[in-house]
Amino acid sequence: MLNIQHLSKYYDRKQVLHDISFSLEKGDICGFIGSNGAGKTTTIKSALGLIPFEEGSITINGHDITQNPVEAKRELAYVPDNPELYEWMRGIEYLNFIADIFELPYEVRKEKIETLAQAFGIRDRLGEAIKGYSHGMQQKLALIGAMIHSPGLFVLDEPFVGLDPMATRFVRERFIEMAQNEGTTILFSTHVLEVAEKLCNKLAIIRDGRLLLFGDAKELLKSGTLEDLFMERMQEHV
Repeated sequence: MLNIQHLSKYYDRKQVLHDISFSLEKGDICGFIGSNGAGKTTTIKSALGLIPFEEGSITINGHDITQNPVEAKRELAYVPDNPELYEWMRGIEYLNFIADIFELPYEVRKEKIETLAQAFGIRDRLGEAIKGYSHGMQQKLALIGAMIHSPGLFVLDEPFVGLDPMATRFVRERFIEMAQNEGTTILFSTHVLEVAEKLCNKLAIIRDGRLLLFGDAKELLKSGTLEDLFMERMQEHV
């Protein structure tokens, strides 16, 4: 579903990503782990065609992100760590706008919006302008908008920041349901290592723009916790 090969990225002649390669299959849930400034967001934005990159290739379900960007982006949904929504819209207008883009039939969108808004606890607030939403509510609205069209690839940057405990639990459960029942591939960056350890079947650790490891979570965590593994790899590359 997502294939990144030899990705390198430069800013003002400074290399910030160094030959990053990894692939995710349908149904994979991958935790993308790294310290602040390690290159997680840059990798994600490059993979989704949001910023250009100088070297390498990226395909989403066989569609090259640079040569066929529209086809590639039809396959995905992206939620950044700080969603920038159309604040002059009402919540329901925003969700219908997203549904229109992906040409969702009325009955399908109605059912999904109702179910997801109820689960996130914002059903009664959809008639209000987004500018009046808290950061947590905007995060929930962005997640609903990303989920309603059942993306093949779901990419999130720190998805649990700003969510209350009930919403966090629902997102975890929904990730598992999407991966196992719908074949959705999920890639998310996070600093919450306990969540990544319990949720993911694939793990990737990045430092200073270099991928330190990538692989099957069970194999990587045979001898300890994700926190142990992360600290060990950080110390090896000091």
